[in-house]
Amino acid sequence: MPAQLEHLNYTVSDVHKTAGWMQDIFGWHIRWEGKSKDKGYTIHIGTPDQYVALYGRGDVTTSKENSYVTAGGLNHVAVTVDDLAPVEDRVKAHGFRVGDHYDYEPGVRFYFYDDDGIEYEVVSYD
Repeated sequence: MPAQLEHLNYTVSDVHKTAGWMQDIFGWHIRWEGKSKDKGYTIHIGTPDQYVALYGRGDVTTSKENSYVTAGGLNHVAVTVDDLAPVEDRVKAHGFRVGDHYDYEPGVRFYFYDDDGIEYEVVSYD
């Protein structure tokens, strides 16, 4: 069996705020939360099989570099859903900027940016 992706871990400015909108938009649940390395705080949020580890602490900074030309940069996080329209409605209700929409094999998708400037891709393969 090939390796399976279990989780991603990345830094956000406010772990509780990010976890909150992820619950509302993606329907995820908090699996664990607590103190973590370097005086930080982490929330594991997702599904029973896969999750995102949101890391934060009081002194994080926001990078203005283009991740697509920066080695080690986070370009985007992609999730799959059954129906794009209600997810896009929830994204807009949270005030996030919706970006490009594409319809190409093997699915349709749209992109949005959260308050930290992190890009998310939402894909439907139906």
